[in-house]
Amino acid sequence: MTEFAPSNLAAIDAAHHIHPFSDMHKLNASGTRFISRGEGVHIWDSTGKKYLDAFAGLWCVNVGYGRTSIAEAAFRQMQELPYYNSFFGTTTPPATLLAQKIASHTGGRLSHVFFTNSGSEATDTWFRMARVYWKAVGHPLKTMVIARTNGYHGSTVAGASLGGMKWMHEQGNLPIAGVQHIGQPYWYAEGGDLTPEAFGLKVAQELEAKILDLGAENVAAFVAEPIQGAGGVIVPPSTYWPEIRRITEKYNILLVADEVITGFGRLGSWFGHQHFGFEPDLAPIAKGLSSGYLPIGGVMISERVAKVLIEEVGDFHHGFTYSGHPAAAVAALENLRIIEEEGLVERVRDDVGPYLVQALASLRDHELVGETPSVGLMGAVQITADKATRRRFDKPDDIGTQVRNHCLDNGLILRATGDRMLFSPPLIISRSEIDQTVETLRHALDALRDSRTV
Repeated sequence: MTEFAPSNLAAIDAAHHIHPFSDMHKLNASGTRFISRGEGVHIWDSTGKKYLDAFAGLWCVNVGYGRTSIAEAAFRQMQELPYYNSFFGTTTPPATLLAQKIASHTGGRLSHVFFTNSGSEATDTWFRMARVYWKAVGHPLKTMVIARTNGYHGSTVAGASLGGMKWMHEQGNLPIAGVQHIGQPYWYAEGGDLTPEAFGLKVAQELEAKILDLGAENVAAFVAEPIQGAGGVIVPPSTYWPEIRRITEKYNILLVADEVITGFGRLGSWFGHQHFGFEPDLAPIAKGLSSGYLPIGGVMISERVAKVLIEEVGDFHHGFTYSGHPAAAVAALENLRIIEEEGLVERVRDDVGPYLVQALASLRDHELVGETPSVGLMGAVQITADKATRRRFDKPDDIGTQVRNHCLDNGLILRATGDRMLFSPPLIISRSEIDQTVETLRHALDALRDSRTV
């Protein structure tokens, strides 16, 4: 690539590039940070500064940066066949083999895959698929979908509607018709005097109340992330998912597990629903499928739904030019080979996952830390103004941003969602790198404490 001075790149970026989820006026005033290369769990910016990426890009670089075998596999495929579609009775070998490989890790229930280019597109896909399914089996009124407050399912019109984030709904006159929301299983912020177990049941039973309010004959599906990601790494109480599964079975609605973040080893299992012990009917995937090396996503489909799509629906009028793109599929296949052969799922389950749980828990002695929920390599640190009462600061976004920026200045990338610091490192992270991450965060918390009257 042609070399440009960082100052010249910043001017070009400000003149031509609109960033996702960004206030461009503020960004152009402060300047863009350009990331130039990556290796292992580290990235470097254009000034040569090194960062430990404890967020794996956007929850996605599971096998770490610099995997030349993925690049080489994609290059070979591009030389042989750079592109062909899966329309008109055709496909390519990589797409077919990738569908088989994904299904092999689902325990047999999620037997089919429909490919997309992102998690957001996967959300739009299952949303339509659920409605098509119910019409095909004689229940055309079952079109409503229930989701959760503060959930995240992408930023397309359907994805942002299903996500329960009001600040997204305010742009674009969302949510669209046919989407309803219930509460989230966020015990620390909303549990009051209830135990986590009692709170988990209470929030799960909001689903039953909403189904009865809408009429079960009108409800197609309930969707939720096994662990809420962008909402703050909110780990549900142990009582939550068994009750959700009971309710969806009782009222005959589809259960959709959004596996875009929790899939492909993040929780120490191949998929998040396996960790929590339930079986969904549909499950969107992306991110860790290719570790972000090339854009690819999809929907895993249960035999129950796939049988109807294949035998009853006829043409399913949905798809994308790049569905099952052969180069992206080859990159994903090589990524999954690495995960399998290096035992990364088992490594997260048995080694670095439990170590991260302990390392984050060591921060609980800090006066500003309220809780440290963590499963596998997905965790959070809740910043609190009063540990005893779980009282939070008046401006949580400012608190999280201050801590995140302190970490960034000291070579550590974390994400802040309000007053929760989020962890999602590559699955190859070492124990010493986890120690470095937690030590840097502790220093940032100390700086926050020293700058305020707590």
